[in-house]
Amino acid sequence: MGDFAEIILRSGKAGVELAFFVFLPVMVVMLTFMRLLEARGVLDWITARLSPLLHPFGLPDLGIFALLQILFVSFAAPVATLAIMDRGGTSKRHIAASLAMVLSCAQANVVFPMSAIGLNGLATILISAICAIIGASVTYYLFAKTLDDADKLPEPKPEHPVADDTKGLLTVINRAGREAIEISVGAVPMLILALLLVNLLRSGGVVDFLEPVLAPVFSLFDLPSAALLPIVTKFIAGGTAMMGVTMEFVQSDLFTLSELNRLAGFLISPFDIVGIAILISAGPRVAAVLRPALYGAIVAILLRTIIHGLLF
Repeated sequence: MGDFAEIILRSGKAGVELAFFVFLPVMVVMLTFMRLLEARGVLDWITARLSPLLHPFGLPDLGIFALLQILFVSFAAPVATLAIMDRGGTSKRHIAASLAMVLSCAQANVVFPMSAIGLNGLATILISAICAIIGASVTYYLFAKTLDDADKLPEPKPEHPVADDTKGLLTVINRAGREAIEISVGAVPMLILALLLVNLLRSGGVVDFLEPVLAPVFSLFDLPSAALLPIVTKFIAGGTAMMGVTMEFVQSDLFTLSELNRLAGFLISPFDIVGIAILISAGPRVAAVLRPALYGAIVAILLRTIIHGLLF
């Protein structure tokens, strides 16, 4: 019983330290910066400029805005945008393409904290954006081609806070700070439980048993057998939990930085049980197009995995 309590305390300490000493500072800065750009209309301006380029790939204006949100805010940020699409006049075909894009993108709430320990954040963002757009296009033109394609114009627009004066500026900054704190505090239980699971599997000998068995599979991709736990954690508990486990592995020298960057294309995305559940909660029309969106996201993630493997 004493050993179990010690594992709980060790996992709790590691989870809290990750949430408040790594995750929180990065998210405060990035969310404040992005919310200020949003309030100043910069994101809308970028969306308008990207629209002629990305519309042929099956992404509506709101889909482009969701792309910017997941890349530079967090994986949960596009939920509100998807909800607007669900309630508004966006066609199911465009929703499917947008959902596929979000599912296959590298989320900012994982990319930026992991950049602090050696992840090539810029390359991860660029590769994921390109591959996610390809996944959206494949979804729109292939997997979702039988869905309704009739948009009800005009397309709805997301509502933004305004920062035209000092009071508005301070309001946006305080709101971004509260949002960052909420995200960080919300990540603590998942981080602790994920690290507890990993430590229990280690102490119980499960890892020692499975790693030699799966070593030939991982060696085909030039990856360490230690990649097993981050992969299992990611698809069961989500990207934030995977981040906690992976950071601990890097700090413990179980992963090299090269291996971390090779795995990034496969691991960093909302394509997991937790991420999918949160994203489809945006509305019934979003949930209805999940299947074709999953197919498109799989194509994009496979492309990301290959590119990261070749580059790193």
